[in-house]
Amino acid sequence: MKITKRLLQSKGACASQVALFAETFPRGTEITEAVCLAVADKFDWNWAAQNLLPPKSDAEYQRVCAPADAECQRVRAQAYAECQRVCAPADAECQRVRAQAYAEYQRVCAPAFGRLANAAN
Repeated sequence: MKITKRLLQSKGACASQVALFAETFPRGTEITEAVCLAVADKFDWNWAAQNLLPPKSDAEYQRVCAPADAECQRVRAQAYAECQRVCAPADAECQRVRAQAYAEYQRVCAPAFGRLANAAN
């Protein structure tokens, strides 16, 4: 199967991926395993599978990728939980300091707000 910039545009590929494809393959390219592996980190292959492959081929692609997708989700969930755990104390301290700063701001500005309210009456 040959993929071209025009084909990608006709299938609704996003502009950034079309531009990257046109830069990488100015004359388009025949899709082979070697080509896919050479640019595996550059393109959204899930989009390509869903929009360019026949349904049976897309289903096989999804089946083969499912274990890696599940592992990726598991690892990302662990990383997010760890990030939340590590950041919680800093977030709490930030909220505490911000609340103190806002209270001080209100204290300092109170006389001016009072004069403003009296002037409006």
